[in-house]
Amino acid sequence: MFLLFIILLLVFSNSNIVATKSGLKLWANSVVPSLFPFLVATELLSYTNIVSFIGRKLDKFMRPIFNVPGISAYPFILGMISGYPVGAKSVCQIYKEGLCTKREAEIMLAYTNNSGPLFIIGTVGISMFGNTTIGLILLFTHILASISVGIILGKFLEKKDNHAKYNFPRTNKKIITFSSLGEVLGNSILNSIKTILMIGGFVVIFSVVISILNHSGLLNLFAKFLSPIFGNSEFISGFITGIIELTNGLNNISNIHVKAISTNILICAFLLGFAGISIMLQILSVISKEKLSIKPYIAGKILQAILGTLYTFVILQIPIFNFNL
Repeated sequence: MFLLFIILLLVFSNSNIVATKSGLKLWANSVVPSLFPFLVATELLSYTNIVSFIGRKLDKFMRPIFNVPGISAYPFILGMISGYPVGAKSVCQIYKEGLCTKREAEIMLAYTNNSGPLFIIGTVGISMFGNTTIGLILLFTHILASISVGIILGKFLEKKDNHAKYNFPRTNKKIITFSSLGEVLGNSILNSIKTILMIGGFVVIFSVVISILNHSGLLNLFAKFLSPIFGNSEFISGFITGIIELTNGLNNISNIHVKAISTNILICAFLLGFAGISIMLQILSVISKEKLSIKPYIAGKILQAILGTLYTFVILQIPIFNFNL
């Protein structure tokens, strides 16, 4: 497979160069500005007592609802605000510090990794659809589906985990001080640069993969094959692209001109919930060091995609949200 990939890189070298530039532009203009500051902030927070504080204060709320310790609120909030893969990094951090069990960490991965509001409202709603309301609807249903996934998967945790107690430390052994501020800031920036470069690599590689599928005719062939079942082949092509790489798929779907624009919105809701293979591999690269299983994450993303689409469909039935021409 890897040898075939090299051959295809040579055969479609002209289009692959364009795709590489496009991927780099997408990463530099969209991913870095919206994600890098949050990555640095997350690293800095790991040198404070905020994690243990949240764990102590929210345990009585998170345990009955999600069947996980209160500390899970930390990666959930960060993942919701900043986007992929901040939630996964935060889950790995608290698991490494012994603040949750392995099973709880794997369940948390399924619902603490989400698209950020800046991406959904700004990129998808305003830039792609040209409509802020669509972005707000997609953000609301995306978060609601994520919470639903957390509640549902929490029921599958073993009973012995239900009343697990954690002695959250009140002080952090590596807490930041004025004298160590420079070192801590430098380490946080370096770690964040490493993560952002990894994400950039994934964006570029999958942009090239999509380009190869397009120019080889495989994507169109598959879309035409399924068009008698699902209808519009453009939607199928955009959907497959989104399953592979989220941003390119969302862009393709939003640019399909049909009278029933609710179809575009529903497909985008599904893709936002699933997130795509590219992001899945990003999450896998983050959690592999801690030997956490990716299976609950995949199950959670499929469930979130389905629920997100269902919630979006219900909202679009409200007359004031009728976007169809």
